[in-house]
Amino acid sequence: MTVETFKSEIKAALRSYERHVVCLEKRLQGQECEATLYSLVSKALAAYEGRAPGLRHGIALDKHLTVIISQTESERPLCGIYFNLSSPYQRVASRRAPRPSS
Repeated sequence: MTVETFKSEIKAALRSYERHVVCLEKRLQGQECEATLYSLVSKALAAYEGRAPGLRHGIALDKHLTVIISQTESERPLCGIYFNLSSPYQRVASRRAPRPSS
């Protein structure tokens, strides 16, 4: 099994990324995004093939993408590609104790 096995999933993720994902911190451009996806699928596949007995998944991730290869009842495993969405405008929780109300 190779990364090319999951070429259709990678193409679908790239189409979705181009259509729907806006990344203010770092914008992955066409070939860069594709290269990142191929690299992560390769790492997830290596984790999947080297997993311990009883485990069903291989996972690879970076700050912006997560790839999961999951065992199925058929010969070909599932490949899930997820964009790790976050907002630079999200407030960080305060570490101070709340003030008691009067």
